[in-house]
Amino acid sequence: MSTSFENTSANRGVISFTISQDKIKPALDQAFNKIKKDLNVPGFRKGHMPRAVFNQKFGEEALYEDALNAILPAAYEEAVKELELDVVAQPKVDVKSMEKGQEWEITAEVVTKPEVKLGDYKDLSVSVETSKDVSDDEVNDKIERERNNLAELVLKEDAAEAGDTVVIDFVGSVDGVEFDGGKGDNFSLELGSGQFIPGFEDQLIGKKAGEEVTVEVTFPENYQAEELAGKDAKFATTIHEVKAKEVPELDDELAKDIDDEVGTLDELKAKYRKELESAKAVAYDEAVEAAAIDLAVANAEIVELPEEMIHDEVHRAMQEFMGNMQRQGISPEMYFQLTGTSEEDLHKQYEADADKRVKTNLVIEAIAKAEGFEASAEEIEKEITDLAAEYNMEVEQVRNLLSEEMLKHDIAMKKAVAAITDSVKVD
Repeated sequence: MSTSFENTSANRGVISFTISQDKIKPALDQAFNKIKKDLNVPGFRKGHMPRAVFNQKFGEEALYEDALNAILPAAYEEAVKELELDVVAQPKVDVKSMEKGQEWEITAEVVTKPEVKLGDYKDLSVSVETSKDVSDDEVNDKIERERNNLAELVLKEDAAEAGDTVVIDFVGSVDGVEFDGGKGDNFSLELGSGQFIPGFEDQLIGKKAGEEVTVEVTFPENYQAEELAGKDAKFATTIHEVKAKEVPELDDELAKDIDDEVGTLDELKAKYRKELESAKAVAYDEAVEAAAIDLAVANAEIVELPEEMIHDEVHRAMQEFMGNMQRQGISPEMYFQLTGTSEEDLHKQYEADADKRVKTNLVIEAIAKAEGFEASAEEIEKEITDLAAEYNMEVEQVRNLLSEEMLKHDIAMKKAVAAITDSVKVD
């Protein structure tokens, strides 16, 4: 095989390579053996036409396409390896010559990984807003949230207030015509929860059970049902019940109801403080890591990011997200229905900072290469075991899903992140 590479612009170029006859001939034999079983030619039993007769009748060139499809991927990969290129997108292949008995000449337009010129990435100084301190108010707020979770709803005769729950029937209409999805019976609505269209819940505050109210609202311009977006609507609403939250007393009995591992309110506060301190310590470390990586990326120089890398990153992130959803039993269709969004919305969401994620990965990879980080057999086994535990999978499942090269890459990336963060100073 002869190979060459010509740069055409930043991170782009053309690979030229040849495929020799010692690769072509076996591929032609394979292509012929694949199709001959279906050949039905007078004078020969089906599947028994000799190769020479086939070549005379149809021409050897009839086998070229199948033969090329069989050997091209390996030949391309060999050329890339020989030229020591780091290709980051699917090539655009063009066949230049397929002369009988001669080497086949192929070109491939490729996108290559951009060069990264590293700046400072060790002994960095960063500042973060996240604090590791836990205040009494934070502990009390957590207890108050749990206390409210144990609240009971009791009927009240007084007018509804924010935070109360009303049981209502409602029928919505636009210009006097009812619309689909605008009707409900015995619906429980917490006032102030934001479940309904802005303005709806506010108009029920001050009303009592037994009252009938005409609620007038305007659908938001970006409302998911396009036929209602921006329209004025009226909801004929009947209030059947008004219920207020009745929260339990803040005492030792409440503490035991919240957590059966504690006996007093003070013990619950101590436990919650420890949990909050642990969570804040993790959040603090993550904030420091993120700030240090951002600074290392800012200190590096990348001339130009290929659009193909950004495109691939968006789709990788979307697939990863949807994969996580499906592991939780949520299909893409269900997710979009529940969130009132579309695949296009999700694409835009991940597109927003895709270039930053690509730059970050490139810089971390460059640091791993500069530091000569590699993964030992023991580290690879530990990574497989950790992933199996994290995703509740069998070790062999993980081993079959992830190649050794992928695992080595991920481990080297983790070591590069550690190289950035281990020496970081927080102002």
